[in-house]
Amino acid sequence: MYNVLCHSSIKIKEVDKAIYFDPYKIKENFNDADYIFCTHSHYDHFSPEDIEKIKKQGTKLIVPKDIKKEAEKLVEKENTIVIEPDKEYNIDDLKVKTTYAYNISKNYHPKKNKWVGYIVETNGTKYYVAGDTDNIPEIQEIECDIAFLPIGGTFTMDYKEAAELGNKIKTKIVVPTHYGEIVGDKEDGKRFAELITEKEVKIFIKQG
Repeated sequence: MYNVLCHSSIKIKEVDKAIYFDPYKIKENFNDADYIFCTHSHYDHFSPEDIEKIKKQGTKLIVPKDIKKEAEKLVEKENTIVIEPDKEYNIDDLKVKTTYAYNISKNYHPKKNKWVGYIVETNGTKYYVAGDTDNIPEIQEIECDIAFLPIGGTFTMDYKEAAELGNKIKTKIVVPTHYGEIVGDKEDGKRFAELITEKEVKIFIKQG
């Protein structure tokens, strides 16, 4: 089971584990996270307040290098895992590949910061969480089962650019994120879905 909780906050819940990406505006204390992946240091993607609501004893927190010190204040030092783009990692039984995530013609997410997206494989399913990115050359050949793509524009791709990527990559399902809260109209999810061909679209952010 997977869900977009808010903005770019994603939860994957399986029988044996709970995996979060960029937890933000968590409504209650779940304290059930086995793994928390953060794509970059912006407040709506690395939120210590929200991590406190979902972490538990033994939670592993996976972050880019520039968040390392702050991450170590939230979980045990040995459970802080630092990653960089375009690498592969084995984290327990998770297979993790990092991707680049950056802006091409604006400076909100510079490539030099080495912020990331993630492809996480668990129980035979590959989830791609793009992070805050434009439609960059490095992610054109993504292969996954479910892709979470930002569509809000301003800081990331807009819904048209995201649909272009969604139609190109090899995936069964595309899920729009990063709209309707800080940037992007809530109707952008519907507009995105109308442009997707030959793939299923799941919309979790309430329209209107």
